[in-house]
Order: sequence, then C-alpha cells, then structure tokens
Amino acid sequence: MSDLNSRCLDAFPAWLRTLSDDVGALASGLETQSGAAALPLAAGINYLFKSLDLIPDGIEDLGFIDDAFIVRVCAAAAVESGATGDGLKELASDVDLIKEFMGDDFTRLEKYAASLNTIVARGRSTQKVAEDDATRADVVREARSWASAYEAPTFGRDEKNLVKLKSFLGTKLPE
Repeated sequence: MSDLNSRCLDAFPAWLRTLSDDVGALASGLETQSGAAALPLAAGINYLFKSLDLIPDGIEDLGFIDDAFIVRVCAAAAVESGATGDGLKELASDVDLIKEFMGDDFTRLEKYAASLNTIVARGRSTQKVAEDDATRADVVREARSWASAYEAPTFGRDEKNLVKLKSFLGTKLPE
C-alpha cells in the first residue's frame, strides 16, 4: 500500500466520524463571518441540503465523503477570504491531502465548490444566506440540526474504496 493511500485510509474514515463537528464549525463560522468570507461557508452548508450530491449519500462507504471534501474546500475558500477560527483553519489544512489524492481532478473539485455560491437549496440562495441575518440564522439552526442527527457511515480500510471514490468524482465533477 502506498503512503498516500495509507494516509487517505486513515483520514477519510476520521473525516466521516467528525463530519457533524465539521459542519458545526462551518455553522459557527457562518454566524460570525460576513462578506466574501461568509459565501463559501454558506455554500458548504447549502451543499448538505442539495438534492443531488456528487456521490449519493446512500452509497455504502462513499456516500458522505464528498460532503466531507466539500466542507473542507469551502472552509479553505473562507479562510482565503479572511475567515478566522481554529475549526475553519483546521478543516482548510486538510485540503492538501484532498489535493494530493485527487491530483489533476482537484482543480475541478475546487471549481465545483466555488460554483456552489450560485446554488439554491431549500429555496435559499447562498447569497441570501450570507447576506440576510434571519436566513443565516435559519440555515445555522438547520445545519446544527443536521449535525445532531448525522450518523457516520463506515469507510472500509480498503484501497478499492479509494479507486471507487476517484472514479465517482472523476465522472461526476463537471469539466
């Protein structure tokens, strides 16, 4: 097993176990950030409520790993835009492993995450979430509710899961 695969098989299951806390970090950041820093946080949370994930949530082992990736890429974009907070910075630091794992496809993931600024989930645009205090409070509350109900799926320590993950993302990410 390669060093990269070993690190991914250690990290990805851990990210699934902490996804509820990670979403909580995005929600806390969304409460305190404004302007350009709030947009990627709102986008990351809206992705959870989007009906069409890159990888459907029900797929064994892989279903929520795309959510964990998007949360991290959106946290990194927020930090780049001036967001502060240890939780966001820690999530942002995980992007290096995603980038290494995905190779050339990482640029497509990053562009996809940036495009989430234009999505509407549950009738609320990312822009409205970032700019309107009442909408923001509703989304933060819903994100925390989602996090409290989330049950971490497995991600077996099998290199085949990494191959399937790369295949899914390579197929589903827009060019």
